Amino acid sequence: MNTKLWLLSLMASGCLGQLGQVPLNAHEIFALRPVLERDGYVPSFAGISTFAHLPHVSCWEEGSNEDYDIAIVGAPYDIGVTFRTGARFGPSGIREGSKRIKGYNNELHVHPFQSWAKAVDCGDIPFEPFDSEHAISQIEAYTKYVLTRPSNMRTPIPRLVTLGGDHTILLPVLRAMRQVHERPIAVIHFDSHLDTWAPEIYNVKARQSKFNHGNPLYHAAKEGLTTNGTSMHVGIRSTLYDKDDIARDQALGFQMIKANDIFTLGVEGIVERMKQILGNDKEMPVYVSIDIDVIDPSMAPATGTPETGGFLSREMKYILRGLSGYNIVGLDIVEVSPAYDTQAQLTTFLAADLIYEVMSMMVQYGES
Repeated sequence: MNTKLWLLSLMASGCLGQLGQVPLNAHEIFALRPVLERDGYVPSFAGISTFAHLPHVSCWEEGSNEDYDIAIVGAPYDIGVTFRTGARFGPSGIREGSKRIKGYNNELHVHPFQSWAKAVDCGDIPFEPFDSEHAISQIEAYTKYVLTRPSNMRTPIPRLVTLGGDHTILLPVLRAMRQVHERPIAVIHFDSHLDTWAPEIYNVKARQSKFNHGNPLYHAAKEGLTTNGTSMHVGIRSTLYDKDDIARDQALGFQMIKANDIFTLGVEGIVERMKQILGNDKEMPVYVSIDIDVIDPSMAPATGTPETGGFLSREMKYILRGLSGYNIVGLDIVEVSPAYDTQAQLTTFLAADLIYEVMSMMVQYGES
């Protein structure tokens, strides 16, 4: 504001009258401005909604020269759902639910936001939501670009966190991961459903229906994107089309841990079983895919295909932390549909917290 406008504002507010009729020079007038205290503190409920208040970087703009070690990317795609729609609003809901996340992880003993790793929120991938195959190809291309940008950071290949969207997005993300890492990826798939439905068996004839949220891992296994024998499903509890679904799933190379195994194995036993399946290769790239419906709908109601009898949020956090020490190169949280959430935002808060746990392990691994 120039001096003239500042004087006019003072006159309008009556400040000059209160100071008397003594004329003031410009320096004296500007001295009346309030001094802003800049201590760096921003309330959790304030600010633009990026994930956990991370800086926003336009990661796919060619002119951008920003580096990063962990990239958070939104993929608001939900044209592959078979029941309730709405996961296209998952990325914005999860970001809103992450506003409280800022600090030190007292369970994993790491501060993911004050560490060697620079984490950024890239925003949402732009794609056309009218043709599934075209949209999937766009998600793959943008994901690959984020993972292959020239970087001077400590991590040659950035670690990726994708906010879904429905579970269809897992396929294009794994395609990009397979190309960049130049090897199949061990996938830990937390879900109440297998997601390996074969289109040719379940009478999916239309081209648009070939790819949906019930079969990303079928296509991924067929394309050689996932490891055989060290990839797994955790939390399975839904009904099946027929009993042969299990045999077909095993033939694709997946191991299975059911939700009801918690009664016989316990939470610690599930963690140990996961480690047995993964083996001792701590450098092997591991990808964690979390369908929020792996959690019981009493704690995560905002999802498109809820199944009763799932993990409790406390159990899920503990199981996730059991992956500490593994080379987690990617994570997605999918099937969050905020329209079905409670007024307390239970599901979006939980989804954000699960991301925080995995990001903590990503940073922890880089410190070792």
